[in-house]
Amino acid sequence: MSADGLLLVEAVVAIALLIVLIVRFRLSPFIALILVSLGLALTVGIPAATIVKSFEAGVGGALGHIALVVGLGTILGKMMVESGGAERIADTVIGFFGPRRADWATMTIALIVGLPVFFEVGFVLLVPIVFTLARRLGQHPMRLGLPMAAGLSVVHAMVPPHPAALLATQAYHADVGLTVLFALIVGIPTAAIAGPVYARFIVPRLSQATAPFPQPVAEQARALPGFAVTLATLLLPVVLMLAGSVAAAVAVPGSAIDGALRFIGTPVVALLAAVLVSYWTLGLARGLNLTTIQAFTNECLAPTAMITLVVGVGAGFGRILTDSGVSDAIVAAAAGVHLPIVLLAWLIAALMRVATGSATVAMATAAGIVAPLAAANPGVRPELLVLATGAGSVVLSHVNDGGFWLVKEYFGLSVADTVRSWTVCETLISVVGLLLTLALSAMV
Repeated sequence: MSADGLLLVEAVVAIALLIVLIVRFRLSPFIALILVSLGLALTVGIPAATIVKSFEAGVGGALGHIALVVGLGTILGKMMVESGGAERIADTVIGFFGPRRADWATMTIALIVGLPVFFEVGFVLLVPIVFTLARRLGQHPMRLGLPMAAGLSVVHAMVPPHPAALLATQAYHADVGLTVLFALIVGIPTAAIAGPVYARFIVPRLSQATAPFPQPVAEQARALPGFAVTLATLLLPVVLMLAGSVAAAVAVPGSAIDGALRFIGTPVVALLAAVLVSYWTLGLARGLNLTTIQAFTNECLAPTAMITLVVGVGAGFGRILTDSGVSDAIVAAAAGVHLPIVLLAWLIAALMRVATGSATVAMATAAGIVAPLAAANPGVRPELLVLATGAGSVVLSHVNDGGFWLVKEYFGLSVADTVRSWTVCETLISVVGLLLTLALSAMV
């Protein structure tokens, strides 16, 4: 067997062991990823003295980009829920679409709410709305839940400032504003096909047994913030990033205005501005005091710790794959079929997704591998490479993906039903997203 072939076999064994540790022995993914990463590094012959340094470099490189974005996005999402802004968005969108198109409404809500928050955070925030609507309309929760999850997944994979899309945007030196525009052009029809359209087909074929969702505690009626105010607060970071992307077109390069626009257009500054604005629009203006807002901020950050750490160690695992030569072996195998670079970006991200279970890790790893090739192919728009990489990063969600277990546990599904619904939904997002990206590449 060739050296590359042996590396691939060792990587497959490591991934299988990772799945066994998580599924069979119920080991925390955080611990399992560290153990498997170090074990793989020793097996493939990385010098022992450099293993930990290599792993830490992967973890630190990912968290340097992700931690601030996750934290600020989570705070913004918390303010939206506690103020009633999420409820206002749900009521307004449902009123617009009507009960018969509630699945399209939940997808739309997810596309809006998912802009500033991480997938897991958006899922947990919106799932109570899904169950409330399902009870009101007498529908299977997955009928509304799958479109919601599809909307969140599309935004997570394709639209900055989400960490995965942001990492790929930076790696490919893509324009943030154009990436957002192209992502919406590709992402909205992709979410529609994988969400409402597929849910109408698959949900009648699922088991009707679902885990009971806690009935909401009766609360005193409260005035909700206006839809326009809530939506403006949520979209503020996107608007600021778009402003940063057009800085070169509206200001003299190197001028104070150019610098200011680029500064406020960075994702961290844009999200920080939105959080501060939300403290007023969704907090103080709604009668909340600073002590309460501080408590909300502290409460919502604690649950994101494990999400952030798992993403970090997943990136560390990706770094081990890269340093060991496994990633090069995958690239060599993929490049051997002489695929166009857009397809190559999708394929490598897909392979990494299946291997690691993390869309963020898949995008970060694939972008790092493909970026040098993209630099040598200036005819390919980097924004399209971001979309192709994002599409590949969500394919075939299975037992090593946290999203798989979120859907299974919250909706009380069997593993088989989760595969038929969520796994296929994610794969549809990947394939349809790739096809639409290829179609878009022929027009721009």
